[in-house]
Order: sequence, then C-alpha cells, then structure tokens
Amino acid sequence: MANVSPTVGAVFSGLSPDFRCLIRKVRKAAESYRCTYDTPAANPVVVKETASIMQDFTQSGGVRPFGCALLMAGMTHDGLPSLYQVDPSGSYYPWHAAAIGKGYMQAKAFLAKRHSPEMELEDAIHIALQTLRETHSGRLEASGVEVGVIGTDPEGPYFGKFTMLTKAEIKDYLE
Repeated sequence: MANVSPTVGAVFSGLSPDFRCLIRKVRKAAESYRCTYDTPAANPVVVKETASIMQDFTQSGGVRPFGCALLMAGMTHDGLPSLYQVDPSGSYYPWHAAAIGKGYMQAKAFLAKRHSPEMELEDAIHIALQTLRETHSGRLEASGVEVGVIGTDPEGPYFGKFTMLTKAEIKDYLE
C-alpha cells in the first residue's frame, strides 16, 4: 500500500517492483498537477493518469506491461470518497467495494452481501477485515495487514486524506 498524494492511496496485487516503479511515475504526475493547479489531484484524475501510463506500457516497444493491478482510493473534487480498480491493460472501473488478487471472486461476493454505501467508517473497516478473514488461509495478524482509510466526517481524524492505520489500530480492529 502506498500514498500517491495526500488524498489518494493505492494497493496492488501482482509484482511489487512493477508497483513501485508505477507509483513513482504516478506520484510525479500527481505532484505536477498540484504544482500546476495549486490543489491536490482528485482520485479520478490520478486514476486516469495511472491508467494512461499503464496503457502506454502495453503498446510501447522495448518495455513490457506492468504486472500489477491496483485499487486506488481517494477523494473527488466534490469531496466524496471514490474507489477505482485499474487493470494492467490500462482499463479502470469505479467501485463501491472491490477486491483484487488471490480469492478476489470470493471476496467480492462477501463484500456484495455486506457492503452498504451508508455505512460508517468503523463498520467498513470491520467488513474489510472480515473479508480478509474469509478469504485468507491461516490466522490474520496485524503485522500482515495494512488498512488505508479516507474519512468523510468533517469532525473525524481521517477527513479528506488517505491515511494508513498503525499496527496497533489494526490489532484493535482484529480483536
């Protein structure tokens, strides 16, 4: 998991070196946007740029496509949370709840039954961790889990920014 900008974060499934290289390019694009428009790039803007970079690598000579799929979460220009899936081909799709990687079909089915657009952040974190428990073989430990959040409550601690929870916070949710 990585912060792309203060309002956008990404998680991947696939080759970690490809993810690191891609995130470096996307961070440069997001920073260029911030310098040009004097505001952080909204998630749809960052997703479109990421998809464009990934698509370019599918048709350029001398390079191979990126071997990773992404889930990108962030805020829109309207201040609403958004989640996108970006495939190695450069295709991207908006979601309310999504999963990628091993066991993604089972995870998506689990999320489809339990996710609600009106749910609170605390409930969403619990549902996400339950989804991991259902699809993960073995015991789920805080040391092996990363959780990123974007709060929509102006009074809350995570409002308007992508934040990764600490291991202690994750441990509290797992208990």
